[in-house]
Amino acid sequence: MPKRIRSLRCPICRTLVLRAAAEFPFCSERCRRIDLAKWASGKYVISSPLAEPELLELDEEHSSRDDNRD
Repeated sequence: MPKRIRSLRCPICRTLVLRAAAEFPFCSERCRRIDLAKWASGKYVISSPLAEPELLELDEEHSSRDDNRD
């Protein structure tokens, strides 16, 4: 059975990029910088919280109690 060449489309320009490419998953340094600029400008966001707010409050309470023991 022939070995499959793994590839992906560049998230910026949709050019096919081989996994072995130096800039993978981008096709070029230009596309990599465009992507970074979108993150830096706030165009990309994580749409949901990483943890439930109630869990974060409980964790903060727990750490403040641990800090007060010292």
